[in-house]
Amino acid sequence: MQERTFLMIKPDGVQRGLMGEIISRVEQRELKIVALKMLRVDDETAKKHYAEHAGKPFFNSLVEFIKSGPVVAMVIEGENAIFTMREMVGATDPAKAAPGTIRGDFAHDARDITHNIVHAADSLENAKREIDLYFEHF
Repeated sequence: MQERTFLMIKPDGVQRGLMGEIISRVEQRELKIVALKMLRVDDETAKKHYAEHAGKPFFNSLVEFIKSGPVVAMVIEGENAIFTMREMVGATDPAKAAPGTIRGDFAHDARDITHNIVHAADSLENAKREIDLYFEHF
């Protein structure tokens, strides 16, 4: 099924110069990038982005980290795009991410699982919410 999803290269991925590698992996899977922009996430947007985690002990660290540097936000389109992207990025905890996944290959910071290179929407509802948060006219 054709669908759209949201992918973000987090500040650690941008800082480490992994943008080209990640974009290349998306394109190699025959997914289409239909929107892309680099930005700095403000406090309000960061809190909305992670709203489902509000009140959890790690909420503030998620918000602070996503604001700590530039990110690359993308709208990805393709066959089963949400499942495919989640499979490509790997487990949230880099220590548990399989080799060959983006996190398994590049996320090596064991200090905090928020330092895991990328964020990918985990459902159709969250994909739509996140796309609407960062992009107009989608």
